[in-house]
Amino acid sequence: MAVLDFLLNGRKSITVVHFDHGTEHANVARQFITDYCRFKKIPIVVKEIQRSKSKEESPEEYWRNERYRFFRGISSPIVTGHNLDDAVEWWIMTAMHGQPRLIPYRHGNVIRPFLLAEKSELLEWVERKNIPYVLDPSNKSDKFSRSIVREHIMPHALKVNPGIRKVVKRLLKESTTSF
Repeated sequence: MAVLDFLLNGRKSITVVHFDHGTEHANVARQFITDYCRFKKIPIVVKEIQRSKSKEESPEEYWRNERYRFFRGISSPIVTGHNLDDAVEWWIMTAMHGQPRLIPYRHGNVIRPFLLAEKSELLEWVERKNIPYVLDPSNKSDKFSRSIVREHIMPHALKVNPGIRKVVKRLLKESTTSF
């Protein structure tokens, strides 16, 4: 919502793109953004998951594959709210699988201009400007690897290396595929 507000303040012509992951909370998020866009008279495109998950895919991989399949079908640039905390979590998660990777600044038509901003900055933006938002409770569920990294590993990683955000930020800046 911070990114949407930021773009609206730039007086750009925008269409919101919402991907419904089909999770327990998805209908709440979908209704929230649909109502918000209707109220603000912002065009919105909503897409739901179309295929069944294969046994080889984790839920996160399945959702990511479906999301990008949807995004590839849109000709305009898509701006996401991925932030530095997301980048650190992804770097740690991929490192635990033996291949530490950075979230790229650009992936096809998807652009992530807020990768160097901490999540707390985006939350401060929405709170300062009284912008409504919803939080997906599954983001705290140990059912998903990403949530385990976010809720359990990140606090310990920050104790071991309080500067881990600076490390990943520097890596993002140095990356030729990022900026």
